[in-house]
Amino acid sequence: MAEGSRGGVLSKLGGILVVCLVVGPLLARLRVIPAIAGFGLFAVGGLGSVLVAIASIVQAARGRGFTRGGVLAVVAAVVFMVLASRDAGVPAINDFTTDLDDPPAFTHAATIPANQNRDLRYPSDFAQVQRQCCADLHPARLPVPRDLAFARARDAAAKMPRWTITETDPANGMIEAIATSRLFGFQDDIVVRVREVSPQISRVDMRSKSRDGKGDLGVNAARIRTYVETLEKGPGS
Repeated sequence: MAEGSRGGVLSKLGGILVVCLVVGPLLARLRVIPAIAGFGLFAVGGLGSVLVAIASIVQAARGRGFTRGGVLAVVAAVVFMVLASRDAGVPAINDFTTDLDDPPAFTHAATIPANQNRDLRYPSDFAQVQRQCCADLHPARLPVPRDLAFARARDAAAKMPRWTITETDPANGMIEAIATSRLFGFQDDIVVRVREVSPQISRVDMRSKSRDGKGDLGVNAARIRTYVETLEKGPGS
């Protein structure tokens, strides 16, 4: 293939891949396509842009210059690699909890159509991975009776960004919710459990599980930390 023809192909391909990189998250955010499909377009656009960027740089080094599509591919590749680097060192699990011995169980989440045929039990082999990566995850211990602790847990859940409470069960001390990611609209299931330790001390455990993918970029563990910290700070935090 002639150099000029090759440059034209790289330019067109670079433009197409950049469109995939941008349009994938946009369509997912608008709920035109499923979140996982939007992520797929994003990944194809990003990985493809890296390859086109390398080819464009090689072509430029040979004195042929950069095409417009090649420049776009280089920019897209840098953006994609920066975002992808967030996954470095994060374990490939997507279900975290503050109680590894007795993880809170999902009840209402099992009735949601998106979770049909999904095993919502906490995978036993995740426990050791979590101990190694996120030993800091812990339940909130509140110096108040269980009923008051439940009210605080419910109020804190209602204030969490991008959470939607789907079920509250005061009798059993259970709260369930769905968290929706800002970019792709991925949805994670959340369950909060409030138990009495003593008449004036309550324990609040939490579990956060992604519906898609094997890893979660550390999102679920970070969500637990934020929620527990909010509870521990007390009302008005």
